[in-house]
Amino acid sequence: MEAYLFEYLPILLFLGIAVALAAIIVFASMLVARQKPDAEKVSAYECGFEPFSDSRGRFDVRFYLVAILFIIFDLEIAFLFPWAVSLGNIGLAGFWSMMLFLGVLTVGFIYEWKKGALEWE
Repeated sequence: MEAYLFEYLPILLFLGIAVALAAIIVFASMLVARQKPDAEKVSAYECGFEPFSDSRGRFDVRFYLVAILFIIFDLEIAFLFPWAVSLGNIGLAGFWSMMLFLGVLTVGFIYEWKKGALEWE
């Protein structure tokens, strides 16, 4: 058992060095760099103007719907890679079961399209 745990020692050593080095770099940058924030440094820079409302406002439900649709189709792709790799081993039953899975997802996609879930007003 101890020999088995001893094999993980290089990984733990690597993680320890990485954490220590990251901490040293962060603290060194705080010591070396000037820490004088002013209004210009802390102003909004990504969009070019100050925010005009509270950032905790409510989002339209379509944002969540698009996120869920992305996750669904992303998982579909995640299932396709191992299926394609093992297609030679699983035979026709595996092929047709994946075709059934893709058919169900295609029907769902067409339903979403017809309902207007993919329209952006």
